[in-house]
Amino acid sequence: MRRALQVARGVDVAGLASGDVPVGAVVYDANGVELAIGRNERELTGDPTAHAEILALRRAAAELGAWRLDGCSLVVTLEPCTMCAGALVLARISTVVFGAWEPKTGAAGSLWDVLRDRRQNHRPDVYAGVLEPDCATLLRTFFRS
Repeated sequence: MRRALQVARGVDVAGLASGDVPVGAVVYDANGVELAIGRNERELTGDPTAHAEILALRRAAAELGAWRLDGCSLVVTLEPCTMCAGALVLARISTVVFGAWEPKTGAAGSLWDVLRDRRQNHRPDVYAGVLEPDCATLLRTFFRS
């Protein structure tokens, strides 16, 4: 989660200057090797699907040369929304770890639970609230400024 927080904080000045919500995501392979990162880029790119999780999934799939990310884990600083949760299920991610809860749009237990819905053909393991205070503080600070 510390790596996802680092990504969210924006090592790149362009991401910070764009006004994007600071959410960071990292995809790891089954051996814990970092495959890809993503940071929200909706404002930067004008793409409504450019959430951190989606960008990290796309980059990980490109790195592996396959859309199925079996055995991979995604670590993200904020609970995934319905779009991202759906993409995680379809990508066959094995594990999802998130930091802060998102009571307005969260789809991993807050508002919905897409990731653990028994009707899905794939359900990743979900670990919630990891370094939640740090992740929540980052978001609060962003929205107050």
